[in-house]
Amino acid sequence: MGVINVTPDSFSDGGLALDPARAADLAVAMAEAGVDIIDIGAESTRPGATPVGTADELARLRPVLQAVSKRVTVPISIDTYKSEVAALALSEGASIVNDISGLQYDPRLGPLTASRGAPIVLMHTRGRPRDMYAHADYGEVVGEVATDLQQAVARAEAAGIARDCILLDPGLGFAKHAAQSLAVLAGLGRLAALGYPLLVGPSRKSFMAASSGLLSPEARDWPTAAAVTAAILAGAHIVRVHRVAEMVSVARVADAIRDASGV
Repeated sequence: MGVINVTPDSFSDGGLALDPARAADLAVAMAEAGVDIIDIGAESTRPGATPVGTADELARLRPVLQAVSKRVTVPISIDTYKSEVAALALSEGASIVNDISGLQYDPRLGPLTASRGAPIVLMHTRGRPRDMYAHADYGEVVGEVATDLQQAVARAEAAGIARDCILLDPGLGFAKHAAQSLAVLAGLGRLAALGYPLLVGPSRKSFMAASSGLLSPEARDWPTAAAVTAAILAGAHIVRVHRVAEMVSVARVADAIRDASGV
């Protein structure tokens, strides 16, 4: 899954894809590099981010979706927790909903997604982006993340979303300090045991800094490669990344290692 941020303030590449033509060029490059899904978001949800109103999010998103969907046939995911934004995106070429809140923020998003028959990614977090670290209090982080994700699944099923349309994301870096994110990544096999496809998004996140040093987001691609490999070997089905071409190669080697374990 390749990331296109239609925002001025995302932690890694804010402002890079605000122009629809530039966003479409990025999408084409990702498709040529072997991306399987393109994830487009128009609101930064980095820790401490200021919320964006629905009208502003829609204004950023609509022209980019229209431009991208005309130039690529790769499935498009909409990174939003707002039902109104998801509805627009699903009408403008998106086919997957990627909700950082795990259906906690907007009670209308679940029914909307069910009515469209769209797959949904339920990510783990606590609190809101502006205060998520205040909620990073766990007794045993992997077990509690698993419990919270099961509650998200229950919300999805109550809204009418089919089981085979549900994917889970452990939310690395969301309401988790660095050591907790690393523990979740190391314990990913326990989350895979929940029985749903796993999406894991380590790309360029600061939780790797304790091991790799205080690198800028753009300089974290080598640490990201290590995290992507670990995620795939532990059972991730999808990895969400910024540098698609390089991470396609990483994923293919990790797949080959995983497959060889049964030889």
